Amino acid sequence: MPSEKFRPVSEEPVYSSSLLRVYAARFEGPGGAHFTRDVVRHPGAVIVVPLDEASGEVVLVRQYRAPLDSELLEVPAGKRDVVGEPTEVTAARELEEEAGLQAGRMELIGHFYNSPGFSDEETWCYLARDLRQVPDGRQGIEEQHMTVERHLMSEVLAMVRRGDIVDAKTIVGLLLAQAALA
Repeated sequence: MPSEKFRPVSEEPVYSSSLLRVYAARFEGPGGAHFTRDVVRHPGAVIVVPLDEASGEVVLVRQYRAPLDSELLEVPAGKRDVVGEPTEVTAARELEEEAGLQAGRMELIGHFYNSPGFSDEETWCYLARDLRQVPDGRQGIEEQHMTVERHLMSEVLAMVRRGDIVDAKTIVGLLLAQAALA
């Protein structure tokens, strides 16, 4: 919801890529003061918490992340790179591509802004149930080398506390899933 005390004035493009656009954005604050902020415009993303209810396991992927030069354990996820595609369709596509799974039921359990101090990226979180195995459709070198792991849902918070899971979207998704299941 826009603020009644602050208002955007202008945006000047600084950088653009296939993933994001960066602007020097000018704003007016209460009392007329002007200020500039770097703003990253992002198409948004989805995350999926795939739950095998029979085993009590959540399906995670271990993927190389170039900015960290490290592999992270994460929920399946992806950016909203198909214009106009509903978030549930994007989530189902990412689940199939990354984990080789289709869900009989997909439930929206929350959404959040990843880093609102500089970006408008919004992520929609789905809980996937009634899973069935299908061929994956991995794209890109990182996805082609990712591995799929199963961990007990009852153990994932301990994994977060130990530092085995450090990806923020995954932590948020797991907490939202546990709340939805409670």
